[in-house]
Amino acid sequence: MLDLEVVPERSLGNEQWEFALGMPLAQAISILQKHCRIIKNVQVLYSEQLVQESLFKQQCKVIEVYDLSKVKLKYCGVHFNSQAIAPTIEQIDQSFGATHPGVYNAAEQLFHLNFRGLSFSFQLDSWNEAPKYEPNFAMGLASLQIPHGAMVKRMHIYTGNNLQETRAPVMPLACFLGNIFAECVDVLRDRAGPLGLKLRLLTAGCGPGVMADSKVRSLERNIYFGDSCQDVLGALGSPHKVFYKSEDKMKIHSPSPHKQVPSKCNDYFFNYFTLGVDILFDSTSHLVKKFVLHTNFPGHYNFNIYHRCDFKIPLVIKKGETWDQIQELLGHPMEKPVVLHRSSSANNTNPFGSTFCFGLQRMIFEVMQNNHIASVTLYGAPRTASQARPESSSSSH
Repeated sequence: MLDLEVVPERSLGNEQWEFALGMPLAQAISILQKHCRIIKNVQVLYSEQLVQESLFKQQCKVIEVYDLSKVKLKYCGVHFNSQAIAPTIEQIDQSFGATHPGVYNAAEQLFHLNFRGLSFSFQLDSWNEAPKYEPNFAMGLASLQIPHGAMVKRMHIYTGNNLQETRAPVMPLACFLGNIFAECVDVLRDRAGPLGLKLRLLTAGCGPGVMADSKVRSLERNIYFGDSCQDVLGALGSPHKVFYKSEDKMKIHSPSPHKQVPSKCNDYFFNYFTLGVDILFDSTSHLVKKFVLHTNFPGHYNFNIYHRCDFKIPLVIKKGETWDQIQELLGHPMEKPVVLHRSSSANNTNPFGSTFCFGLQRMIFEVMQNNHIASVTLYGAPRTASQARPESSSSSH
């Protein structure tokens, strides 16, 4: 049985790991995978109707314990729920002290007792009598007389005073782990098409000792088509992985007459997983020729490999969220989509199904079968050595 420490407004965990509010989804799943022998029977559930709101940032918003019989829980090192200690209303009062009057939800038949960043829900149908109200309590506020021995059914950890209005906090310093993250990514473009990316990055000090920098820093970096490997490394640092392309499956759709001529060298990607960005370099010139921006949408083949890239493509009117809306803003493709099949080997099938690739204005939108965008690939004419960068001020980075 897991033995976990409850920290209101912050986390649930132990000395080996913790789920923290504001933690990226990828890190939470990594914890589950690393401790799969202890944390078993894991399910990842999502609603496509609510996915736009709940997965916009893909950070931990609420931690819920829905079955207290399967875990031991303690607060400030002292257990309030275990095999020997029942989580009764008396035990909660003893462990956490006094709080404001609770709230009764008649539809759920649950009574909610709220602390800052923490709430407990008591099941009504287990009581022998209906709750009693005192309408004249505390200037009109009503309180419930909870029967002795009432048991906690659920527990929630969140930020602020109201579970219904809570939001995911900024990512905690402990979650940076020496990585950089993208707060937002703007696509730089002119009338002809994309020019590059403007990235607003977040980083935190991770050095040892008392003098270690413990503040989150924000900085901006611009990357353009035609930038060299050195330009990208100087702006973003080393990638998490370098991937060499063995083949270009989209090459057959190119109008170039030499499309069937095999290349002597392989183009290569810089994979920045925590940014949700891939950067493709030409194998001969070693200059940027392509950007790939990942949404990390659930149900996609590459889900949880990348963090979500919160990218913005400048348009005349407000941005669209689905492929139908994007087409209304950018226009409809002249050709039918290319069907993209992904699998780890020739004999394996992809349980998530195929995706469809549409080309518009030097951008390829990979669209899932539920009409949501999985990734956007940006193309641009690489700069020659004699051409200056599109924005001279960017050299200051």
